[in-house]
Amino acid sequence: MVNTGTQLISFTCAVTGWIMAIAVTALPQWKVSAFIGSNILTSEIKWEGIWMSCIYQTTGHMQCKTYDSMLSLPPDIQAARALMCVAIFMGWLSCTVSCCGMKCTTCAGDDRRAKAAIALSGGVLFILTGLCVLIPISWTANTVVQDFYNPNVPPMHKRELGQAVYLGWAAAVMLMISGAVLSSTCPLIERGGRYRRGYVGRSFANSPASAPDFPKPITSNSLPLKEYV
Repeated sequence: MVNTGTQLISFTCAVTGWIMAIAVTALPQWKVSAFIGSNILTSEIKWEGIWMSCIYQTTGHMQCKTYDSMLSLPPDIQAARALMCVAIFMGWLSCTVSCCGMKCTTCAGDDRRAKAAIALSGGVLFILTGLCVLIPISWTANTVVQDFYNPNVPPMHKRELGQAVYLGWAAAVMLMISGAVLSSTCPLIERGGRYRRGYVGRSFANSPASAPDFPKPITSNSLPLKEYV
């Protein structure tokens, strides 16, 4: 029961991280305007995402425009588009595979080895999904920090880390930790002198052999014995 509960909790956290990754992909707050130096125009805030750029005004109005050409985008934005799309697909695949390998489902029947292998594959896929989210988020954050401290970049072109970057870091951590926990619910057991992954069950392979019980002669002290010829 403890193993099943751990699987459910880790799977729920992994699905939550996957949904957060989808939200990060759609949000435009990857880069936000930095108000430093003489750039004190706070009536407008510019957001830059991987699909569009938006201008948010303090009056509540917001205007967004998608990028006209993908080839004219910087390398970090192009890589972020590709990796985030791969992460969304791998997250869907991870959810499907993990559902089939969980103990609370009836997929794969009663074959414990098959379910253990499927659960392990789902956990590894969740970890890879977290890496696909972590790479573009960290790359974008590194680019923003380098441009911010670069004296050759004009103050009006400097950007700061947006809310989507922090949300992406949280999603990546949740996906990788949940995938690791889901993989660890398939412990190592010893069978035939070799360690394999599978669900823990009672094994009699290494139990000491007991001597067989031979039938004992029937004796009776109260009844006389008779011989039949």
